[in-house]
Amino acid sequence: MNKKDKLLTIGQFAAMHGINKKTLMWYDEIGLFHPVSIHPENGYRCYSYRQSPVLETILLLRELDVSVREIQAFLQNRSADSLKNLLEEKIGALDLQISHLQAVRTTLCTHRRNMETLLTMDLSEISIIEKEARCLVTVDVTRETSFEEEVELITAETEKYHLGRLHEASYGSMIPVASLQDCRFDDYCKLFIEIPFLHYEAGLHITPGGKYLRAFHKGTWDGIPDRYREILAYAKERHLTLHGFSYEMGINENVIDRIEDYIVQIEIPVLE
Repeated sequence: MNKKDKLLTIGQFAAMHGINKKTLMWYDEIGLFHPVSIHPENGYRCYSYRQSPVLETILLLRELDVSVREIQAFLQNRSADSLKNLLEEKIGALDLQISHLQAVRTTLCTHRRNMETLLTMDLSEISIIEKEARCLVTVDVTRETSFEEEVELITAETEKYHLGRLHEASYGSMIPVASLQDCRFDDYCKLFIEIPFLHYEAGLHITPGGKYLRAFHKGTWDGIPDRYREILAYAKERHLTLHGFSYEMGINENVIDRIEDYIVQIEIPVLE
């Protein structure tokens, strides 16, 4: 007799596939996967090695969160075409889940980097850093744009890019360098959303890669104009040409209770 035709006990078959024998008993009870035979005297379930491919397919589909009902429907009409269609659907869902987890990981890394900055950096320091180009989603605002309108604009964009949670992106505001040089320190023109793994498409704002002047402001927004004056003086003294926009982003909102402890990171491109 071919060894593959030899019957296996439920324990042997379960161990071979790395599952609990209670799983096989449940599959049998719900009509999903039956033993090849049941001993007429003791009721013991017996399985054939040749059933392994079907069970492995069931286990794979269950791992992909395919419902029992969907698996039953597939088994009743089992074919290469039906399995291909089912797997394509689940691969698409898995790709979305992977993208979500990658986005969450990137956000966590950003938060960790911000906390390292808070713990190790002199926040009064102004420095020059290197940054890569990145894509930002932006919405236009003016001095007259209310907070409620800003929330609506941001919400619309997060829905457009299928963000499940606000924590999956970083948010900030933009002010033209020309406005800063004219001492119009409240001339914010855009809000930005930085979404991890966002690829370029028409309408996105591209931040230039290269050198940036980086500074921090701690405290209420009333003190930001004075910080910008210090930044402009720093750039003038070192003959640095600032251009484009200043990008502001809060970096410690999740660890403070008082606005006096709020820290804004300011980054401005330097023309080389």
